[in-house]
Amino acid sequence: MSYYQPSRFQLLPPVVKNLLIINILFFLATITFETTFRIDLTKILGLHYPGASDFKPYQFVTYMFMHGGFAHIFFNMFALWMFGNRIEYVWGGKRFLTFYMITGIGAGISYIIWIHFLLSPELRLIDQFVQSHNPGDLEQFIASHVFKISQYSGEIWSQFQVFEQNYRTLSVQPGNVQALNGAVEFMQQYKEFLMNQSVVVGASGAVFGILLAFGMMFPNELIFIYFFFPLRAKYFVILYGIFELVEGVMNRPGNNIAHFAHLGGMLFGYLLIVYWKKKGELY
Repeated sequence: MSYYQPSRFQLLPPVVKNLLIINILFFLATITFETTFRIDLTKILGLHYPGASDFKPYQFVTYMFMHGGFAHIFFNMFALWMFGNRIEYVWGGKRFLTFYMITGIGAGISYIIWIHFLLSPELRLIDQFVQSHNPGDLEQFIASHVFKISQYSGEIWSQFQVFEQNYRTLSVQPGNVQALNGAVEFMQQYKEFLMNQSVVVGASGAVFGILLAFGMMFPNELIFIYFFFPLRAKYFVILYGIFELVEGVMNRPGNNIAHFAHLGGMLFGYLLIVYWKKKGELY
């Protein structure tokens, strides 16, 4: 039985090493641009919901190199270092980079599909109210939605306070035209704000694809959980996948982890490995 021990940094293959460097540079640039120039690179390079004003197609690639904090980038890069070097040594740099990019983009696509599943009913209710100008439609939306606005949300916070006044007016005077028009105008603005809030960043999707590849290629390697508890790679991958699925479906309030992006990376990784196996090109 073999025990898996990752190599030292200087022995890393070129693609893994360069991915580590690029991710760290993006992380430092994010901090520098924010503190020095007041430019939010996450807003520019993070993956937004298609249809939102901040969405750009290139974000399906750039989001993989952005991270939300030190812990986020540390654990992603640790996993890339730990599992990626072994796989790149087997596959070679070109195939490894192809796998990394496809699983990362696939993770982004999976996340967008999941966000669409969550957002589309709310967006449909907003559109229904804006088109009908019916206070009953607004009431239906508010009954099923929690406004994602706070005093730190910028200009829309003051607009939201005005909207609350208009909503209270409509509750006792449904025919008040001024309050109704104000509510319609705010809901149009809130729709755009809501779509722009769904932003995903990080290499986690690609890293989860690499984790799955490691489990499939080296199923009996021992991985030490928290450095103490040994678990075979195949079981580690299965348990981690189940955990991500459960957490994603439960969708706990305040949980900002893109679980379905992680699962998407694993799914695209699995499909790609199966495809390469069928063509006899995996090794």
